[in-house]
Amino acid sequence: MAVKIRLKRIGSNRNAAYRLVVTDSRNPRDGRFIEEIGSYDPTTEPETIKIKEEKALEWLQNGAKPSDTVRNLFSGEGIMKKFDELKK
Repeated sequence: MAVKIRLKRIGSNRNAAYRLVVTDSRNPRDGRFIEEIGSYDPTTEPETIKIKEEKALEWLQNGAKPSDTVRNLFSGEGIMKKFDELKK
């Protein structure tokens, strides 16, 4: 089972918000997920990003692969840097 960390879209038309979820890569974008680890709202000024850092690091250490967008969000929050330090 390939586990991914990716965005799940919530909200109405033209008012998108996202949840960061851990899911099987075969599931659809807004389908079943294993665990919710944060949220992202690009419509606010400034953008609202809330991430459960401990859970994100735990899933990364267990082999979950973040999507490109999630990797950028993690990098902005410093999570990828902490993950790289933990790997060494």
